[in-house]
Amino acid sequence: MTRQRSPRSSSRSSASHGAPSRQPGKLRIIGGDYRRRQLPVLDRPGLRPTPDRVREALFNWLGQQLYGQRVLDLFAGTGALGIEALSRGAIHVDFVERDSTVAAHITQNLATLGATRGYVTPRDALLFLGQPASPYDLVFLDPPFHQALAAPCCSALEQAGWLSADAMIYLETERTLTPSVPANWQLHRETQAGESTARLYQRQTP
Repeated sequence: MTRQRSPRSSSRSSASHGAPSRQPGKLRIIGGDYRRRQLPVLDRPGLRPTPDRVREALFNWLGQQLYGQRVLDLFAGTGALGIEALSRGAIHVDFVERDSTVAAHITQNLATLGATRGYVTPRDALLFLGQPASPYDLVFLDPPFHQALAAPCCSALEQAGWLSADAMIYLETERTLTPSVPANWQLHRETQAGESTARLYQRQTP
């Protein structure tokens, strides 16, 4: 779907990243233990995996830092980023997706892979961040565009104790938005694709 996502959608779209790299309906894992495995994508309006080239750039930025890491995938959609993190050595990944049907499909795909370190929560992201926190080393944050969700999510991550001392935060927003992030988040890498801008931040201890 386009980045004019419906208010009820919390899922990622390939249209926002430029043209998809393959036919819709399949998610191909591009690195790690599950490399080249293909998983079905739920037939749901606008639900598409993050394209290979975008994921490849992100995980090249991250390098070997995923081994033993705790990861949070907010607005998980297809779960493409969190699954890729599991494939590359993350010790624990929490997927948060408010659409219960989409969340159940992530659970099914994890079972297909035998990925026992992934856990799916069918819940609104901001409500999830309102509960007692447990620190993560890496957070994927790709909220629906034009809904003013990036800033409150970034604030909640920093203020409520969701981030480890030197956590990495991947934030994807509409290209026209300059995101408001905590002052101690240092921009590490940035790229643009289609209508979106992807940024990777490194948290500095305040």
